[in-house]
Amino acid sequence: MMKAYIVTVALFALAFSFASASDPDPLQDFCVALKDYSEDSKSAIFVNGKFCKDPKLVKPEDFFFEGLNIPGNTDNKVGSNVTAVNVDTLPGLNTLGISIVRIDFAPYGENPPHTHPRGTEILVVLEGTLYVGFVTSNSENRLFTKTLNKGDVFVFPIGLIHFQLNVGKTNALAISGLSSQNPGVITIADAVFGSTPPINPDVLTKAFQLDKKVVEELQKKFGGDN
Repeated sequence: MMKAYIVTVALFALAFSFASASDPDPLQDFCVALKDYSEDSKSAIFVNGKFCKDPKLVKPEDFFFEGLNIPGNTDNKVGSNVTAVNVDTLPGLNTLGISIVRIDFAPYGENPPHTHPRGTEILVVLEGTLYVGFVTSNSENRLFTKTLNKGDVFVFPIGLIHFQLNVGKTNALAISGLSSQNPGVITIADAVFGSTPPINPDVLTKAFQLDKKVVEELQKKFGGDN
């Protein structure tokens, strides 16, 4: 009787473990499966994340990054600069599911509308005044905005389009934490109008309800090669 009970509990636990298991979150835009290991041996080096170093060879430097105190160069068309500390610049972050960025803003500089497909972002303002916001998904497309001052915190849910704008006459600085070692970033204007190769202008003309000449001009501006 006891043996049957133990077997029943073991089978239940096994079934529960299968039911509760799930795939890991994606850590890059895509990871195409090989049909056969020999199909393309070079492709076999790509995994969902990074290979792990032998623990015996790990050094303190693997968990260290310096320079986040250095202001980024904001002399560009949008007047902002993002310094990212992710798994590519801090190997010790691999498998830990976190990263951090420094965002510098020139006066009236902007971190343009963008998304992080693999991470929620929590931002804290260290200097200046920022107007920030995000837009919900297509069911409502609600806009949530707030003007933040030094010490204020705001969160941007994973995958939603969001932005930050320096509304002050002086430089601004923010630090953001993200819930992924490689959250990714898709800047909307760059992706839509600056893709390689460019999206057919007819697609964008209808999508944005713009004159085709305007679309073609935007593609030239953002790097499209027509």
